[in-house]
Amino acid sequence: MAKNNFEKAESAHITLPNGLEYDQPTGLFINNEFIKGHDYKTIAVENPSTQEKICDISSGTAEDVEYAVEAAEHAFTQTNWATQDPKGRAYYLNKLADLIEEEKELISSIETFDNGKALDLARGDVELAINCLRDAAAYADKVNGRTIDSGDGYMNFTTKEPIGICGQIIPWNFPFMMLTWKIAPALAMGNVVILKPAGATPLNALYFSSLCQRVGLPKGVVNIIPGPGRIVGTTITTHPKIRKAAFTGSTEVGKDIALKASGSNLKKLTLELGGKSAHLVFDDINIEKTLPNLVNGIFKNAGQICSSGSRIYIQEGIYDKLLAAFKDYIEKTITVGDPFDESNFQGAITNKDQFNTIMNYIDIGKKEGAKILTGGHALGNKGYFIEPTIFYDVKEDMRIVKEEIFGPVVTISKFKTIEDGVRMANDSEFGLGAGIETENLSTALKVARMLHSGTVWINTYNDFDSRVPFGGVKQSGYGREMGQEVYDSYTEIKAVRIKL
Repeated sequence: MAKNNFEKAESAHITLPNGLEYDQPTGLFINNEFIKGHDYKTIAVENPSTQEKICDISSGTAEDVEYAVEAAEHAFTQTNWATQDPKGRAYYLNKLADLIEEEKELISSIETFDNGKALDLARGDVELAINCLRDAAAYADKVNGRTIDSGDGYMNFTTKEPIGICGQIIPWNFPFMMLTWKIAPALAMGNVVILKPAGATPLNALYFSSLCQRVGLPKGVVNIIPGPGRIVGTTITTHPKIRKAAFTGSTEVGKDIALKASGSNLKKLTLELGGKSAHLVFDDINIEKTLPNLVNGIFKNAGQICSSGSRIYIQEGIYDKLLAAFKDYIEKTITVGDPFDESNFQGAITNKDQFNTIMNYIDIGKKEGAKILTGGHALGNKGYFIEPTIFYDVKEDMRIVKEEIFGPVVTISKFKTIEDGVRMANDSEFGLGAGIETENLSTALKVARMLHSGTVWINTYNDFDSRVPFGGVKQSGYGREMGQEVYDSYTEIKAVRIKL
């Protein structure tokens, strides 16, 4: 491999709002080094809670991706990374999990600082990330082929082999968790990765890179390049030596990636895209138990979750009573503000563009004639804070019902029968998540089978476990993250047939 002549990047010493201090890497992470990259361009990283600049980090170019491909190809083809005993790869995954566990509070605080989410929520994200790494370590040597009996004259078997270089593009709403969702299974199966974090939230991805150095991960196995999607993302998507691409983000961008990836070299694809998920509430519910589920469904992470239950459908027998209780619960218990203040449930919207998008949709809802039960305003004079907002008595053809808002905004409609509720829930081009609130097991199981979505939560919502697969149907994408299903998406099947 050609010698790297790039200039090394220095770290920035950062003091977080809760007093923790650390050294933040600022360079592109390629071939186990932090470098300034091809043209020395930078991205200013902002604290969404204060709108103040945190630091500048290097911004990648197509040339930087090319260098990362060279490093990754060397790691995959010229070392034993892919061919070693899987327990060797499991060792590194477990060591990474150990380091993250040791530094959980720091990593959670970086996430809150960079993303704006409530600190306790960030802690939960990091815990799930640790579990993903440990699951991948445990699963590394459990993905095996099979034997096939076709009679005495032949012996047949299959093997599952790594794909090679995997390009991965993650969003800004769960920067650290999404990173491990993608990197952990790829490494477990013997692949090497080039990952692009979101430009708005690159800090933890680069900090994770420093952990890769500390555990001694071989050069070129993990490469992390922040930068513009139209440059870094497009180069990853179209590069002929990258054989697999995994993307989490909007449906619009996902469609573009699918076209470009197919047009380049028919990359294997995993796409986890947008959502407009329905949350069905039946007459027999316990209101006190249901209210926290509705809140987690839409206001967790300030509604910036692809699977958020942003369309609530309430059966007519309990509609008025639940509406009043929901309003009272939100106004009395859901506080919004400084994400490092642990009394606040909801922190800041992650970036200015998304803040403006959400406020524009709130204005659209008002103009469409939807009624506001509570909320509808921005909060404070600095930072991107928005009140939890509930529209009710909406019409199903309104834009706020049909389009993904990706913020703390929910619509509420009324339904009469199971069939009515399911019909309304399924009347969407999206199919990522769905929720059911009922005390009746028969109703829960019947409705779960009828809903068109990749995940159905019953008497809970946005409740993730690293062992349970997650992904969508329809225009919410294809492929799965987590669970045993994700490992198949990072392998190729080879059939061997021997004539005896």
